[in-house]
Amino acid sequence: MEYKVVAHSEMDTIELAQNIESEKFPNMVICLNGELGSGKTVFTKGIANALGITESITSPTFTIIKEYEGELPLYHMDVYRLENSNEDIGIEEYFTKGGITVIEWANMIEDILPKERLDIKFKVSGENTRVLVLEPHGKDYVDLCEAVL
Repeated sequence: MEYKVVAHSEMDTIELAQNIESEKFPNMVICLNGELGSGKTVFTKGIANALGITESITSPTFTIIKEYEGELPLYHMDVYRLENSNEDIGIEEYFTKGGITVIEWANMIEDILPKERLDIKFKVSGENTRVLVLEPHGKDYVDLCEAVL
């Protein structure tokens, strides 16, 4: 099952992220995919803001993983640089650390993603407009989508 949301501005994307955060649970995994500039980091900023994180959120392209402390820990990953890499950097450990894991370019590590997760595809459909396609995997994520959409 898929859910589609049209975001007409960055604020719409942030609002969706904040609504998803309102239904948070420990070990939540959110996988973001889409071209550069499509809103993945903006979405993560919305999650972080709703968790009470005041630090500036930037894409962890070169560090791969950034950790933030909030109501729940936020583990923000950008795994773009891991494409075609067999390097084990312990990403799977974050899925069970009790926080929220948000992974940009998650399709690059699809083989190690947990079965239960929320996939969100960002598609640019105009200068400020994005179509977000949410695909929940597992009952908790279906329930989450039903609660916020």
